[in-house]
Amino acid sequence: MDFSREFVKDVKRLIIKVGTAVVTRADGRLAVGRVGALCEQLKELNSQGYEVILVASGAIGVGIQRLRYRRLVNSSLDDLQKPQIELDGKACAAVGQSSLMALYDTLFSQLDATASQLLVTESDFKNPHFRMQLSETVGSLLDLRVIPIFNENDAISTRGHPNEDSSSIFADNDSLATLLATELKADLLVLLSDVEGLYDAPPKLPHAKMIHTYVKEKHEGEITFGDKSKVGRGGMTAKVKAAIQAAEAGIPAVITSGYATDNIVKVLQGQRVGTLFHKDAHSWALVKEIGARELAVAARECSRQLQALSSKDRSKILMDIADALEANKKLIKAENEADIAAAQEAGYDNSLLSRLTLKPEKISGLANSIRVLADMKEPIGHVLTRMELADGLILEKKSCPLGVLLIVFESRPDALVQIASLSIRSGNGLLLKGGKEASKSNAILHKIITGAIPNTVGEKLIGLVTSREQIPDLLKLNDVIDLVIPRGSNKLVSQIKDSTKIPVLGHADGICHVYIDKSANMKMAKHIVLDAKTDYPAACNAMETLLVHKDFFSDGRLNKLVSELQRKGVTVHGGPRASALLNISQVNSFHHEYNSMACTVEIVEDVHSAIDHIHRHGSAHTDCIITEDPKIAEIFLHQVDSAAVFHNASTRFCDGARFGLGAEVGISTSRIHARGPVGVDGLLTSRWILKGNGHVVDGDEGVVYTHKNLATQA
Repeated sequence: MDFSREFVKDVKRLIIKVGTAVVTRADGRLAVGRVGALCEQLKELNSQGYEVILVASGAIGVGIQRLRYRRLVNSSLDDLQKPQIELDGKACAAVGQSSLMALYDTLFSQLDATASQLLVTESDFKNPHFRMQLSETVGSLLDLRVIPIFNENDAISTRGHPNEDSSSIFADNDSLATLLATELKADLLVLLSDVEGLYDAPPKLPHAKMIHTYVKEKHEGEITFGDKSKVGRGGMTAKVKAAIQAAEAGIPAVITSGYATDNIVKVLQGQRVGTLFHKDAHSWALVKEIGARELAVAARECSRQLQALSSKDRSKILMDIADALEANKKLIKAENEADIAAAQEAGYDNSLLSRLTLKPEKISGLANSIRVLADMKEPIGHVLTRMELADGLILEKKSCPLGVLLIVFESRPDALVQIASLSIRSGNGLLLKGGKEASKSNAILHKIITGAIPNTVGEKLIGLVTSREQIPDLLKLNDVIDLVIPRGSNKLVSQIKDSTKIPVLGHADGICHVYIDKSANMKMAKHIVLDAKTDYPAACNAMETLLVHKDFFSDGRLNKLVSELQRKGVTVHGGPRASALLNISQVNSFHHEYNSMACTVEIVEDVHSAIDHIHRHGSAHTDCIITEDPKIAEIFLHQVDSAAVFHNASTRFCDGARFGLGAEVGISTSRIHARGPVGVDGLLTSRWILKGNGHVVDGDEGVVYTHKNLATQA
């Protein structure tokens, strides 16, 4: 929970104001899906014991649609040719209000909840007896678990026109919501809009930055509002004004999107969604918060300083990091053990605990991998191609860093070390967001690594993102961040891919197969299968599915292999064919990554059936064939479309360090840019360097193109 949102733990009564832009579509009709999602959230909160009050908008817009249709069906062709008189706003409000309330009543009834309608006008609040009765009535409704729905009674309002701002008491439903929050002593006001929150400029502008916590002294003069809402009387200006008034009255307010199906719930969970207005926000501002853009820009600036160093100096940084890690083993161990203890207390499974653990020998292994990286051939500025375009005009294609990387990973603190060292070797800036379960381990590793970076480069070369709420902001920075690499669950990878325009490199699943052909050597097959499954079951390159040729079962070899797996502690499940023949439990799906001492076995007709199975149920990660027949092996190696395909070797070899890459930022199943274990080369791109001597194009007159390939070393 973000520290600025801790107050939500004490919230019991909240007022939610939904804007016209949320409840209506672009054509003015009701957005039934969004209204339905809103009602589901309110019902859930009501069931949890929250006292929920809704301030609704949209009646006029709905009324306009209804009356326009009625006028259309009652008009002759001659009538339609005449200029159309503008509909009376108060009549629209009267018609629309009943339609809007009918929708809410229907939706809440379907959810087994009860709603009530309360229409008010500005003159009502001038009467102290009305205000007292209002409080009593709402209190009675809330005691009965009824959801009160307020709206201004525009049909009989004393305004000249429903959209006219003339009141000194409330000018629109946003200010009505604030008034009700103070009258009814609410603990929180939530204003739902058609954007995610308050930005410092119109949200459609590319550099508009969202404000998570509004500080009047800081932001009042910085914000540029866009056009006023085309529907209703409000707009962001009205919402900000209402939120400020609520905060000054001691009632926290949040402006957030009503388009999301769960934002109200997220607000009450303390998540950093929307823009918060709070009376104490000015004191929080004293603690400098580094925003997402600042982190990314700082990493880019430091990366340019890193690239300016000599190859020898960059290598020395890596050597210093390796030494620092080994010198601080005890400190790392202590912080890691604290994470493990917290994870055990939280009930995390053994596979996560395994990935979380950093033993001293693993730290030594990481340090040695970094030294291997330091000794590698310089990757930056390598001439890839060199060509003479014309006499004296030389074109070179050179390797260069991508720029700034954002790596989001779960539960593996060793990944931080590998990624940071690869980033330094490739000259990239880096932003890291690890899982909360490894927060202490990540923090100490980050401190040790950045402490070894010289001041001439700057420790901000590698930024550690500590709040998950910053991730959405980072994923919007496609002008500053060049590549996102998620390392974690299928859900994490999918969420990131769906949330950003930045290129994403990685894999969602590690469903690795081992196929045993009929000609396989039994002793070899046993060694490979046991290694692929039991060496490190939590790894993404561990075997999850074992496919066997039908003859391997018929002669009894499969039974022996399954027994050996079970003896080693592996839980063996079967596909439809294997489960029936081996008397083991049947899996619901072949597309399953266990990450534990479990696997699926299935029997196939031949190598072609195995390949088809892998393509239908695999994840294009790593797949292996065990066979003594070279022709069958070539069929498998040629036709299986995965990032890594092996013959007579364990899938566990698919690893950056084992491939001689020094380390890896992850394994990519993408087909663009990098595939398989991604080391230094996968974090580089290229640029063109052209060297001439006063050459000009001038319509290509007098230019004799030679396009002669030259040696890459001049």
